[in-house]
Amino acid sequence: MRLIVQKYGGTSMAGMERIRAVAARVMRAREAGHQLAVVVSAMAGETDRLVNFCREAAGAHDFREYDVVVASGEQVTAGLLALTLQGLGVPARTFLGWQLPIRTDGRHGSARILGIDTAAIHATLDTGGVAVIPGFQGLADDGRVTTLGRGGSDTSAVAVAAALKADECQIYTDVEGVYTTDPRIVPRARKLSRIAYEEMLELASVGAKVLHTRSVELAMKERVRLSVLSSFTDAPGTYVVDEGEIVESQLITGVAYSRNEAKVTVLAVPDRPGAVAELFDPIAAAGINVDMIVQNVSHGAGNTDVTFTVPATDLPRTLAALEGPRQRLGLAQVLSDANVSKVSVIGIGMRSHSGIAQTMFRVLGERGINIQAIATSEIKISLLIAEEYTELAVRVLHTAYGLDG
Repeated sequence: MRLIVQKYGGTSMAGMERIRAVAARVMRAREAGHQLAVVVSAMAGETDRLVNFCREAAGAHDFREYDVVVASGEQVTAGLLALTLQGLGVPARTFLGWQLPIRTDGRHGSARILGIDTAAIHATLDTGGVAVIPGFQGLADDGRVTTLGRGGSDTSAVAVAAALKADECQIYTDVEGVYTTDPRIVPRARKLSRIAYEEMLELASVGAKVLHTRSVELAMKERVRLSVLSSFTDAPGTYVVDEGEIVESQLITGVAYSRNEAKVTVLAVPDRPGAVAELFDPIAAAGINVDMIVQNVSHGAGNTDVTFTVPATDLPRTLAALEGPRQRLGLAQVLSDANVSKVSVIGIGMRSHSGIAQTMFRVLGERGINIQAIATSEIKISLLIAEEYTELAVRVLHTAYGLDG
């Protein structure tokens, strides 16, 4: 008997017809002899609807009350799934985040899980029942409901699997697994049977939307065996596993892209210790994530230029945060461009092969695509390009690295 945690996303729970299909899938897994805990998201679009209600109620809302509102979407789908399972003769009950409880810190709207009490879940599983758990929510030390932020249901599922020491955590979504790139751009993209945690983490961080970054980080840390499957077919999915389980790794595993990027260039920053820190201090204080950073050599007049990227949605706040440093440091100019994209190639094969970057630069150069910034890690190269060239860049790189199916 295997203990499996299944997670169903918003598209899988979008309406009663799909909830009935999920219930049938859960029942089949139970009839196969598995113990099951099921984590669910809110119906597709429901969380956005609830967030908009909060904005209408109060522009600068109290995030403690915000969490009470937005956590209700998962509570509805959990209850509906439990009722549907009971209608099929499957003993099922819900466990809300505060009932287990799922303990979190007190950062409302973006809480992190500290621990999960699994006694009640085990008691249900041991008697043949199915535990249905709303994702995305938890309980702070002060007894207030918290939410985990976008993608939080994936994180909830991995955390439950880790706490239960589950044999597998199955993430059901609207795609059949992890592909070498977006099949909507490259029809010849191939589904991967296995991918290493590190590769999945890099893909998630640079635009691939199959799994949320935090859930992959937690799975890698806790060594939770993940699989990504479609809730609409019975096709085999993709396993996210230790690098050692991949018999022969490809040079490049995938190509990802993100259009939610904006470039900021600060001209004539004083070329002295502490000046760049003063530049980024207010950006960090505003909670804005900075990605690529390029600092040019000194112009000879004691100044240098600094270019970096932020999420496009955070560009107005970034420019506002730079007003203080601009005046204090006497900056010549702050330039911005929201018409850019980040394109990345990822693969653990980079560790032992040379020429990866050269191929990338050559192929894009041959197509007249200019590179505006570069960032690298041990298994990733990311380039910033004009947004209009995004799909062309993805297609030619996918072909250049032999990923076409």
